[in-house]
Amino acid sequence: MPPKKKARKKVARKKSANKKKKAVKFNFAARDFFLAPFRLIVLLTSKLPAWLKWPARVGLSGAFVGAIFGAFLSLVYYIIACTYDLEDVVQMPARTEIQDREGHILKNSAGQEIGFLHGKNRRIVSYEDVPSHFVDALIAQEDKRFRSHGAVDFRSMARVAWRALTRGKLEGGGTLSMQLARNSYALKKRDEGILGGIHRKILETFIAVRIESNFEKNEILEHYMNRIFWGGSVRGVEVAAHTYFNKSAKELTLEEAALLVGIIRAPNKFSPFRHPEKAELQRDWVLEKMVENKAITQDEADAAREKSLKIASPNNLREGSYALDAIRRDLKRILEKENIRDGGLIIETTLDPNIQELAERSVEKRLAQVEQRRGFPHQKRSEWNGRGDPNYLQGAAVVIDNETGGVLAIVGGRNANESQFNRALQSERQIGSLFKPFMFLAAFDQGIKPYDLISDAPIRPGEIPGGSPDWRPANSDGKYYKEIRVRTALIQSRNTSAIRVAAAAGMGNIVAVARSSGFDISNIPLVPSSFLGSWGASPEAVASAYTIFPNGGTRFRPYYIQAIKDRSGEVLWKNGPIAYQAADERSAWEVSRILEDVNKSGTGRSIRSTYGFRAPSGGKTGTTNGPTDGWYAGYTSALTCAVWVGMDRGETILRGSSGASLALPIWVDIMKGADRLPNIKNGPIAPGRELIVEPVEDVIPRAIPVEDDEIPRAIPVR
Repeated sequence: MPPKKKARKKVARKKSANKKKKAVKFNFAARDFFLAPFRLIVLLTSKLPAWLKWPARVGLSGAFVGAIFGAFLSLVYYIIACTYDLEDVVQMPARTEIQDREGHILKNSAGQEIGFLHGKNRRIVSYEDVPSHFVDALIAQEDKRFRSHGAVDFRSMARVAWRALTRGKLEGGGTLSMQLARNSYALKKRDEGILGGIHRKILETFIAVRIESNFEKNEILEHYMNRIFWGGSVRGVEVAAHTYFNKSAKELTLEEAALLVGIIRAPNKFSPFRHPEKAELQRDWVLEKMVENKAITQDEADAAREKSLKIASPNNLREGSYALDAIRRDLKRILEKENIRDGGLIIETTLDPNIQELAERSVEKRLAQVEQRRGFPHQKRSEWNGRGDPNYLQGAAVVIDNETGGVLAIVGGRNANESQFNRALQSERQIGSLFKPFMFLAAFDQGIKPYDLISDAPIRPGEIPGGSPDWRPANSDGKYYKEIRVRTALIQSRNTSAIRVAAAAGMGNIVAVARSSGFDISNIPLVPSSFLGSWGASPEAVASAYTIFPNGGTRFRPYYIQAIKDRSGEVLWKNGPIAYQAADERSAWEVSRILEDVNKSGTGRSIRSTYGFRAPSGGKTGTTNGPTDGWYAGYTSALTCAVWVGMDRGETILRGSSGASLALPIWVDIMKGADRLPNIKNGPIAPGRELIVEPVEDVIPRAIPVEDDEIPRAIPVR
C-alpha cells in the first residue's frame, strides 16, 4: 500500500476514535447530569442504618421524580389555562331585557315578568347591589376561608384527595374561585370518571390561579353570584330573588338570603316551591354555618329562624306574548341594520304596562261574554282541549299615543301560549265601513262639503263607474232617502250615499289618501266594492291610519322601541317620533268632527248611552257580511285604538252581532281605564295642537308593518 494512502487511513481512524471518545464523554456527561440527584441521595443516606438506608433512598428518589413530573405537569396545565380568555369570566350570557316605558320589566296581565329575549335568564348586578348578609351566607357555606386563601384551599384539597383515595370519587374542595372557573368555562362534564375528574380539578385550579391574579376578591364574588344556578332557567342572585321572593336582591332579608344560599347545592331537591320544609332546613343549616364563621350571632340566627318565609307564587315565565312578538320583529331588523350584537341588551319600549294590562284583560273578558250569548255557534275557549290550533273566538287591539306614534299596547289574541298567530300584526281582515272616513277625507279634498246634499237612494245598475251591472249594495237598515247631508251619510254609515260620495271623490284620489294614511294599497282592488272596505288590513294599520283624525292630518310612524342600550347604560341606538302630513289639515278636522258625532248620535252612540264613557272621542264601527268581522276604531285627544273581533277561519261570528256589539265594548274598557291614568291627558279634540311634522315620502307607500327602509330614519347613536 502506498505510504500516502496509509497515512490518510491512519488519520481517518484517529478522527473516528476521537469522535467516539467525544460521544462517550457526552453520554457520560448527560448520564452524570441525570444521575447526579440520585447520587446525591445515595451520598446523603450512606451513613444511615441498613434497615433505613434503602427505604429512604427509594422514597427520596420517588419524591424527586414526582417533583419533576409535577413541575412539568404544572407547566403544561398553566399553558392550557392561559388559552382561556379571562374576559369570559366577566362577559356572561344574559337575556336581553325588555322594559316598558316606565322602565320596568315587561309583564303580562297576570303580573308575570315576560320581558326577556335571547340568552340566559340572568340579570347582572354589582357587588354593591347585594346585601352583606347574602355574601356572608355564601362564604360560610361555600368557602369559609375565601378571604384568607388564594386560588386553592390546601386544607380542603387534602380532604378531597383523601376522599378520592378512600371512596374513589372526587367531591367538594373547590374554592369559590375554582367554582367560578368551572361555571365560566363549563368545565364540569357528566360521567367524566376519576381521570376526567382529576383533569378537570387540575385545570380549574390553574384557571382559578389566573382569576385570583387578575380580580379582586369582591369582583370574584360578584361574577360568581351572577352565575349561580338556582334551578330551571334561573341564574344569578337577582333573578333568584325575583323568582322566589318577588323582590330585588338588594331587598333580601337575612332569612331569605340564607334560604337562597341553602338551596344552591340542589335547587330542584330543595325548591321552596315544591319542598318548602327541606328549603327551610337548608336555611337553618346556613344560619348555623354563619354563626360558626362569626358572620352573625346566635341570637340573630335564632331570630331569623323564627321568621316565616313568604315565597312568591311559582310563575311559568314563558315568552308567549304578543307584545314581545311585535318588539322581536322590529328588534331583529334594527340589530341587523345597525350591526348590534344581540343578548345582554336593555330595550326601552313605548309600551304602557297599565294600558297593556287593560287591553289584555278586556279582550278576554268581553269575548268570554260573547261566547255566553244565546245561539253562539262555535267552540268556546273553555272547551278547547289544547290540541291543534284553537278555533275559538279571537280578538286583537292596538293602542297608539297620538303625540308620538308610540304603541302603548298590543294584543294579538286571547292567549299567546295557545296561539302564536299575532292577529294585530299578521291578520289582514276586511275592514268594512272603517274605511268610509278616508273616502270622505278624499271627497273633502276635492271640494265636497259636509253639509252638501247627496242621494241615498238605491244604487242603479251601472250608476257607479267601474262597477258590475249587478253590483247593488244596500243600506244595512233597508231604508233609503232621496237626499241626506254628506256628513249624515258618515254618521249613520249609509252605504248608498257613501258610495256616491266616494264616486265623486274618484278612485285615484281615494287610493292616494289610503296610501298616505299608511294602508297597503296593493291590497286595494281598483273596483267600487273597495269603497266599502272589501279588502283587508291589520289592526295595527287601522290604528295608525286613524291617528290622522285627532292630529289634523298628521300621521306619526308607529314604533315600539325607543332605545337600545348595553348593560353599562351606553345608548347603542335611539328612536323617536317621525311624522308627516298625510292629509289636508282642514279636511282631516272636518272628518274628525263628524266622527265625534258618530259617537254622540251615530253607530257609536252606545259609548255614552250604554257604557258611560263621556270623554270627547270620535270613531267608526265596521262590520263585514255575516258578520265575519267586527271592528271599532276610535280616538280621544291622547290615544287612538283599533279593535277587531272574529273567527280565524272567517266564519260568521254570531247572527245579529256587529262591530258595535263585539269590538266597541273592548274599546270602551281600554279607553275608560286609560282615561283614569295620571299620565294620560285627554281633552277636547280640536285644531290648534302644535305638532312637529317632517316630510318623509319614503314612509308613505307602506307604513305598517314597518319596512326596512323606514327603520334607518331613527337616530343611530355612534
